[in-house]
Amino acid sequence: MMFVLSTAVFFILAFPAINSEVVDFSKCSEFFFNGQSPVIPGILVNSNSQNNNYQTICQKYDGRYRFATLYDTTHRIPVFSAYKVTADVRNSETTVWMEEPQLELPSDEMGMPYENQATDEDYIDNNLDVNRGHLFPSCHSGDEVISRSTYTLTNTVPQKESFNSGSWNRMEMETIMLMAENCHDSEDQNKVLAHVLTGAVPGKNKLNERVNIPSFMWMTFCCYNSSSESWISQAYWAPNQDENKADNVTINEISLQELQILLNKEWVNVVQLFYSNCNKKVIFHWY
Repeated sequence: MMFVLSTAVFFILAFPAINSEVVDFSKCSEFFFNGQSPVIPGILVNSNSQNNNYQTICQKYDGRYRFATLYDTTHRIPVFSAYKVTADVRNSETTVWMEEPQLELPSDEMGMPYENQATDEDYIDNNLDVNRGHLFPSCHSGDEVISRSTYTLTNTVPQKESFNSGSWNRMEMETIMLMAENCHDSEDQNKVLAHVLTGAVPGKNKLNERVNIPSFMWMTFCCYNSSSESWISQAYWAPNQDENKADNVTINEISLQELQILLNKEWVNVVQLFYSNCNKKVIFHWY
């Protein structure tokens, strides 16, 4: 595993090399609707981080960019991952978990390894009933190579195990079918294409006294629908809670505009996730 700007070389079994790049999102704009990343005042504007605590990562694997991630080094979790859905092919290939040395500053002094990000060890033997929750889920990847690329800890947050494998997983599986049926490439309507953002809102608790446990999880997609001849969107929002203990943990199916209102309330004000707010709101029920 070789990283740009780093002399460290790692070999991961027989898999291709990871070459993620901590660069501005203009390098991997293909994953954003209309080539424009979200606008998050004080954090992300015009594809560039506005704050040193947030790093833009173009996730590269086997010689190609596979998705994009905005990473919060203070909370040691991603803010969101952006990716494309191009087929109803559900992959869940499992591989080793990868880390991102470029997030660490070179130093000649002794210190904690991976100070700016979560490590695999953070998730081991925890008593908080959380595990590694993908933002870009492998089941949305479309092929085995892209599936393997999602297994990086910069694409992962501590998610309640029962929630991750329960209603959130069911939503991920249902939405891939939903997008395959309703989302088309505007230039070739025989092809599937949707731009997706999945993110997490930081909470008040920490895993291993290092990694923030998100209070909420969210997902939204934007795509062209040939039947209505318009750009459409859909969004999902849910608390990151143990489904075995909480009275009622449900995935709220909402509009893009409603999701932005919730993010403004729970996190940062005046967030705009898609260019022109994807023009039109249309809600499809996945259940």
